[in-house]
Amino acid sequence: MENAEVFYLAKIGEINLKKGNLKEFERRLAQNFRAYFSGKVPNVQVRAGRMYVRADAELAAHIEAALAHLIGITGWAQVQTADKTLEAMTAAAVEEARALYAAGKRTFKIEARRADKKFPLTSYDLAREIGGTIHTQGILTVDVHKPDAVISVEVREQLAFIYGVEHRGQRGLPCGCSGRALLLLSGGIDSPVAGYRMLFRGMKVDYIYFHSHPYTSPEAQQKVEDLAGVLARYGLGGYITVISFTKVQQHLKRTVPEAYLTLLLRMCMMKTAEMLARKINAQCLVTGESLAQVASQTIENLTITDSCAQLPILRPLIGMDKEEIIQTALDIGTYQTSILPYEDCCVLFSPRHPVLHTKQQDAEDIFSRIEIDQLLAEAFEQRETKKIEWALPVPAAD
Repeated sequence: MENAEVFYLAKIGEINLKKGNLKEFERRLAQNFRAYFSGKVPNVQVRAGRMYVRADAELAAHIEAALAHLIGITGWAQVQTADKTLEAMTAAAVEEARALYAAGKRTFKIEARRADKKFPLTSYDLAREIGGTIHTQGILTVDVHKPDAVISVEVREQLAFIYGVEHRGQRGLPCGCSGRALLLLSGGIDSPVAGYRMLFRGMKVDYIYFHSHPYTSPEAQQKVEDLAGVLARYGLGGYITVISFTKVQQHLKRTVPEAYLTLLLRMCMMKTAEMLARKINAQCLVTGESLAQVASQTIENLTITDSCAQLPILRPLIGMDKEEIIQTALDIGTYQTSILPYEDCCVLFSPRHPVLHTKQQDAEDIFSRIEIDQLLAEAFEQRETKKIEWALPVPAAD
């Protein structure tokens, strides 16, 4: 007896604007989807604004978890396939309507799309005929303005696809099509969201974390590695490099005026992160800074930290407020880990009254006097890099 199969259809958004290199983006999207699987891999094809997935039913939960995290699609649904006849499509739509009724829906409309222009009925005709049957049978009531549910019918080249429940996709561009970034990842709320925003724009992201044992706990480092694991579900893995900044921070505490401690620490982090970025061929640095959120993020202080690196420093949260950032963290699944009470090294030795509007020459003069470069080089040489451990949150089978 043959195994039962499941079919999924995913809608592609921004990729369709790529015109001349569309095929490369489609290839990358399919490749990224397959990367979620080891062993048995679903059959996946991308064409004409859609991604089609077919697999044994036993993979359904894994497929749905992958589609929920796959960047590059605007929506997805498990679908019924039907022959391209009105009778077959209507029968499938009626089945969807009954399932929707069982789920508590009472009103509906049909959205029909006739991609195959050789099919004799227009989209309007399909919607009218199929919707009329469902309404006449008393399953659901038509409401074209504010329906409880939408039943979609797509007539494609070889088959028709019918579905009543559509899930929102991640949107964006497939990871790996926009270069490589290095994210300065802390245990807070902001930097994981910044990393996600760059994954969303198609970048492959690796991570750097600065710790200060024994002032920071092993739990603080594990928290950051767990955050990298959540991001890896969207970015398909990656590497995290851990660098001890204990000696650097102790030296700063001894040699830097208290008001400048946080700013000088950020300058040291930027210089060290750029060393790693160049070694791994990352094309930019990424931080979770938002303009004027804290003292080190005034425009003057951001300008100073910019001057410590020659690579571009991208700040995808620069114009977002905390509420927007928290909502994104909730959406992507990093928030609950970010709020665990383990402080990172940026919190240590924080001045009571940090400098807000630093003159660049003043900061550069202090930096040149403290003779920190050798300590930064030693910290960099003693770095530890590890592959990120991650897994999709696939529901257990009943």
